Amino acid sequence: MAFERMGRQPLDYKPVRYGTSKLLFRGPQRDLTNAYVACLGGTETYGKFIDRPYPDLLERQLGVTCVNFGWPNAGVDAFLKDDGLVSLAREARAVVVQMPCAMNLSNPFYQVHPRRNDRFLQTTPRMRRLYPEVDFTEFHFTRHMMARLIQIAPERFSVLREGLQETWVERMQLLLERIERPVVLLWFAGHSPGRGDGPADIANDPAFVSRSMVNAIGTRAARVVEVVISRAAREQGTRGMRFAAMEEAIAADLPGPLAHSQASKALLPALGEILTQ
Repeated sequence: MAFERMGRQPLDYKPVRYGTSKLLFRGPQRDLTNAYVACLGGTETYGKFIDRPYPDLLERQLGVTCVNFGWPNAGVDAFLKDDGLVSLAREARAVVVQMPCAMNLSNPFYQVHPRRNDRFLQTTPRMRRLYPEVDFTEFHFTRHMMARLIQIAPERFSVLREGLQETWVERMQLLLERIERPVVLLWFAGHSPGRGDGPADIANDPAFVSRSMVNAIGTRAARVVEVVISRAAREQGTRGMRFAAMEEAIAADLPGPLAHSQASKALLPALGEILTQ
């Protein structure tokens, strides 16, 4: 019965700021004067609707402060363009980077909001040449736009997708270079990396990220940890999650407590090895 009642109790994320970063992170405030692990990522790392996301669980298991630098709907641009956050990552003993989707970033075809990377801002001439029949003023979010464009012209969409994938690899490599600390790349999803070219990849994050892309950036990281959310975790649905009445459908698409426990256990050996070096 306790699990059933939790959905009616929205979480207070106690938002905080660190250093000169422009982003507002999940609290409570962590002490950065001693050794810490920096956890960068999107909605999953932030722990939307979760009392104890995987950075909190890792901290208990490692005995080292793990700072949650998750940002809802973040793409690589949100981190790469925030010098304050990059500086905080450089000061960490180790860094976890959850791999984001490849549609939430500015690229040769369109621009996104510099911090709210899921927000579509405007097209480039290259996009308008690729889709001259489309009125892009109707789109506000990247996922909605992607779903519509693949319906209009799947053959042209492949050109767009490949451009996004190439940009993602370049930006992720640049981010890892700028961090200059041992990085554990985290794949946290309900499926293993595949070809990244199917229609379902629009809805299933990290959207458009393929096995070859993971391999391309994995050479720049200390470790790559793949967490494919188990069937048991998926079948829990929203049990143990806390959300407002109108947020249940959103919560159902996000990892629950068991999935976060799975992620922390998978990360523990890699981080433990790095911290003892």
